[in-house]
Amino acid sequence: MEEAGTNRTRQRLTIRISRNSLSFAAIDTSAEAENPISFEPCAVKNGISMAANLREAFKGAELPAIGMTKARVLVDAPVLMTPVELFDEHTMAMTYHHAYPHTEQEAVLYNVLPDLNAVAVFAINRDLKMVIDDHFDDVQFIAALTPVWRHLHQRSFTGQRNKLFGYFHDQKVDIFAFRQNRFKFCNQFDTNHAHDALYFLLYVWKQLMLDPRQDEMHLVGDIPDREQLTEELKKYIQKAYVINPSADFNRAPATQINGMPYDLMTLFTKGR
Repeated sequence: MEEAGTNRTRQRLTIRISRNSLSFAAIDTSAEAENPISFEPCAVKNGISMAANLREAFKGAELPAIGMTKARVLVDAPVLMTPVELFDEHTMAMTYHHAYPHTEQEAVLYNVLPDLNAVAVFAINRDLKMVIDDHFDDVQFIAALTPVWRHLHQRSFTGQRNKLFGYFHDQKVDIFAFRQNRFKFCNQFDTNHAHDALYFLLYVWKQLMLDPRQDEMHLVGDIPDREQLTEELKKYIQKAYVINPSADFNRAPATQINGMPYDLMTLFTKGR
């Protein structure tokens, strides 16, 4: 019989990287595990690059030490959402650099979102990508919000009313809405204060001409001053809700892990 550690070396290590955070996660098949998912956040030093932080994490963190040779990397970076019929792999880097200046030294990647008839184009620092590619034999790079978009797109079909979603993470809020099988709106705003978040959410709501009495707003993630924000929202929007991941995913194991971002919960619960 193979040992549990041997089995885990054949799994895929999940790495989540944002501009200020780094974490590892993996399925834990050992019999003594309280939760079938292991999650290991890592301290990030501000004075060194994320590539250097990852090198240090590879040396000191527990999950990379298991020796997995395959990785799945969730990259939290600005995304250029492109309709699938307009996507051109040969020009995507030029278009991305034009949309996001000062990214010329970054490697441009993409994920096809067939359910939404779109392609998510994003970038990762070349040195950081090199560290990952050198460490693993098989690497998948994924825009961090991919599982969130797909799950909430399915949720948007519940009921008859239009819905606007806000996902808070990493001192940002991603705001998006769907029309059938396409994005109606998708953008990201820096915010870690309730009043800034309120402004962005209401601005998009007004831009999309949503009905404050009938249409719905759904928020999820690390919401700043949640009670204050929802209280203020309900002054303008009758149906504003906060998604409880544990209830939404029927108390799935990923939702029971403190500190795990919602995109990782969704990835482990619903897939990418």
